[in-house]
Amino acid sequence: MKAVKYILFLLLILVIGLSIYIAVQPNSFEVTRSKIIKAPPSVVYDNVIDFKNWEPWNSWKEENPELIMTLDENTKGVGGSYTWEDEDGIGVMKTIKATPNTSITQEMQFGEFPKSDVSWDFNPTKDGATEVTWTISGKDLPFVFKMFSTFMGGMEKQIGPHYERGLTLLDSVIQKEMKVYSIKTEGVTQHSGGYYLYNTMSCKFSDFEKNMTAMLPKVGAYAMTHNVTMAGPPFILYHKWDEANDAVIFSCCIPTNSKVVTTEDDILTGQLDSFRAVKTVLTGNYSNLREAWETTMKYISANDLVMVEGGAMLETYLNDPMSELNPAKWVTEIYVEVEDKIED
Repeated sequence: MKAVKYILFLLLILVIGLSIYIAVQPNSFEVTRSKIIKAPPSVVYDNVIDFKNWEPWNSWKEENPELIMTLDENTKGVGGSYTWEDEDGIGVMKTIKATPNTSITQEMQFGEFPKSDVSWDFNPTKDGATEVTWTISGKDLPFVFKMFSTFMGGMEKQIGPHYERGLTLLDSVIQKEMKVYSIKTEGVTQHSGGYYLYNTMSCKFSDFEKNMTAMLPKVGAYAMTHNVTMAGPPFILYHKWDEANDAVIFSCCIPTNSKVVTTEDDILTGQLDSFRAVKTVLTGNYSNLREAWETTMKYISANDLVMVEGGAMLETYLNDPMSELNPAKWVTEIYVEVEDKIED
């Protein structure tokens, strides 16, 4: 009997000691993790701001496939939310504030526990990447919450590894999404032609991108400073494409509504007559242009068409990479002047 009383006394001391230990634990917590993601802030922000994108990089879902995520009617931006349910209970995540491409503030409620604050910060780096910082915090924690957290090893141990894994998964998802592209040959069409401002360069293929990215802004700047109305998106007109001799001759062009008499020797005015062309549309990074051109040439060959000798070959850039930073959304149209193949 004395032994039983002694054991009960020890248990009572243990309970009291544990209760005191839990009671003196901090009444607040904060867990934060950061990662450099090689993508512009706008691209990372666009993924995080919409809860319908979260499942592929949700580390809790990865760890427990039985976890059920339910999207609400509104998932994007302020007011967007979703719920999840697993064996431990039901949780709700809601966006309450957002500064586009800069920060997101959210509120998380899990079961009967107090609400937690969740924040995201997207800071650009000098090399065009984004430092993503993901933080969760809570305050005025009740005894039951602190007891649960203590038994589970603390909030840092519970959440930290998940945030690290989540950011790693988010990085891989974004890298994959930025590489998505499509190539569609729309067949034979009539290009309207028209006047254009241009400058011209002959160079090696290895120098093409460097020269083109320097030349095209100069033509656009000339148009703007001389109040020339642009009649459409810029384009590259290829005059010679000689891979065997590593040589390309091309012009960087800005379409205009009428003929412009220029005042600078290296900015000239040209005119394209309307021409029959095969049109191909690339949606995605410019690194896929070679495949888009190859697809165009295959279409020409397969449809009893031939390129017109000395005819027009051009790439039109429908959006500006300076304003649309996600390469998966860049749109380029290819036009190759053609005529019907004459059988011998």
